[in-house]
Amino acid sequence: MDTIQSLLSYILHIDEHLIFILGFMGAWTYALLFLIIFSETGLVIVPFLPGDSLLFACGTIAAATNNTLNVQWLFLLLCIASIAGNSVNYLIGRWLGTKVFQQEKSWFFNKQHLIRAHNFYQRYGGKTLIIARFIPIIRTFAPFVAGIGQMNYRYFTFYNVIGGILWIGALLYTGYFFGNIPLVKNNFSTVILLIIIVSLLPAIVGLIKTKSQKKWTN
Repeated sequence: MDTIQSLLSYILHIDEHLIFILGFMGAWTYALLFLIIFSETGLVIVPFLPGDSLLFACGTIAAATNNTLNVQWLFLLLCIASIAGNSVNYLIGRWLGTKVFQQEKSWFFNKQHLIRAHNFYQRYGGKTLIIARFIPIIRTFAPFVAGIGQMNYRYFTFYNVIGGILWIGALLYTGYFFGNIPLVKNNFSTVILLIIIVSLLPAIVGLIKTKSQKKWTN
């Protein structure tokens, strides 16, 4: 519980932490941000890394610091990071195959996350790779499940590129253009919390529907 509270507190005040990192690391901040986005999209063991909130905060700080963090460079680098991360995740899933679904419990994977991502594919097909970009956790497992399912790589890449550009662009430039409006700036933690809640709503609604269907069929 303490770990969850600490993580939530860090995310809600991510703008303050990012400003500190920028002052400490300078231009190396770009490399750190690239690594975080790459890891969050490319490694199924770290689905809890900040994505939406980090992108919004990056855009806000890029505008507030007169492009000390250059928003165009951020867009380019983070698009590459998110697309490359998904590609690596896909290849890992393709290499591991369906055997990960055969393990009921594992310290390495949460089978329920895999099942939810799989259900998204059954409902939305390849568009899952675009929709999932805006849903934490599902975002990390969607390309992994695509690899397990042996999705055609060219088909995967098409949706991967579109999804990556839309996700990075939407959150980054929303922060850039609206993050420094006084109402938003003075209530930054509340805005970040709303972003988290809104991004989780589709997964929560889907989970409720699934439980309701199971209840009626039992």
